[in-house]
Amino acid sequence: MKKWFVWPVLLAGVLCACGAQPTGQSAVTLPMNTKRPVVADLPADEAGPTPEPTPAAETTLTAADLTLEEKVGQLFIIRPDSLDLTLPQEQIDDAKADGVTELTDAMRDALQKYPVGGVCQFGKNIVDPEQITAFNAALQEASDIPLFISVDEEGGAVARLANKDTFDLPRYESAAAVGAEGVDAACAMGQTIGGYLRTYGFNMDFAPDADVNTNPDNPIIGTRAFSSDAAEAADCAAAMARGLAGEGILPTFKHFPGHGDTAEDSHTGLAYSYRTVDELTACELLPFEAAAEVGPHAVMVGHIVVPELTGDLPATLCADAIALVPDAENTLIVTDSLAMGAITDSYTPGEAAVQALQAGCDVLLMPDGLADAYDAVLAAVQNGTLSEDRLDLSVNKILRMKAQFCA
Repeated sequence: MKKWFVWPVLLAGVLCACGAQPTGQSAVTLPMNTKRPVVADLPADEAGPTPEPTPAAETTLTAADLTLEEKVGQLFIIRPDSLDLTLPQEQIDDAKADGVTELTDAMRDALQKYPVGGVCQFGKNIVDPEQITAFNAALQEASDIPLFISVDEEGGAVARLANKDTFDLPRYESAAAVGAEGVDAACAMGQTIGGYLRTYGFNMDFAPDADVNTNPDNPIIGTRAFSSDAAEAADCAAAMARGLAGEGILPTFKHFPGHGDTAEDSHTGLAYSYRTVDELTACELLPFEAAAEVGPHAVMVGHIVVPELTGDLPATLCADAIALVPDAENTLIVTDSLAMGAITDSYTPGEAAVQALQAGCDVLLMPDGLADAYDAVLAAVQNGTLSEDRLDLSVNKILRMKAQFCA
């Protein structure tokens, strides 16, 4: 049975600094899924005049309305390929392998068995506008609880849709090039990307990249960051996020506590930052401080070891690191992909999932084996390793964000 939730105020407080009127493709009027009437609840000082409540607006979905199995499922955002239980994990994780591009009956059944909180579409799952719109709609229709449908659409080299020739979308040279133009350009990019993502059925973007590009030997960030200057990076990341949010897309600031000063690629192994906490606070954490002023948002935690702060642990699994996330109680804290080498080299899917939750993460992104990770979290709650109260904290945060963005 589908679970609905409606919250009584519109997303009025997240329009960005470059103007309240969307530009370009972001002005498209979007069809709403009438089976999931979701309207956001924002603080009164951000939301503007409150409309008269309707009877439907009195219904609010919380963790108390979910079974334990549904609560556990809500913690996961997965590749859609993981819903095909016949696929080997190697094929699921391989960006060059054939990807799932439509929802099958078997995948619908898997979504009932593992009622995940969302999916992340990759290039191999995206064919053209008609296909991805239909695929995303089918996923939403098959889920009893509205899904986060996410993508990495940063602009520049990391743009799963715009960089496909089957899409006629604006392409950006890089975040660094946009950052050089200033905050208005960054906000406009967020509006444009947010507008087209919404038309295709997405509601969450793993952007902006909020790193500060301070290490010229960094193999993975580079021009994905807006600037090597922390204040400029912070201003531009916040501006892009406002643009995304103004179009109804949940922005995700990444990669906390800062991937810009590392010399390693966390896709293949642990990345190291030798900053002190004071140095992080003065530089890498500034964009995440700016995020706290944007409004509803997520933060992605990277698999980054900061010896002074995390010891030998990646930040993803370290409570001391998560504790530094600004306004953590109101921020959706997402792990980076748990299928990356930085995690899989040392942890099983179940170990990584449970430890990330113990550290304070809310969302477990793409574990290296959905069944193993899901079963481990479920068992951890059942045996008391994780309390159900701890689970409810994250689930309620997830549902609050969904009430605002999963319309």
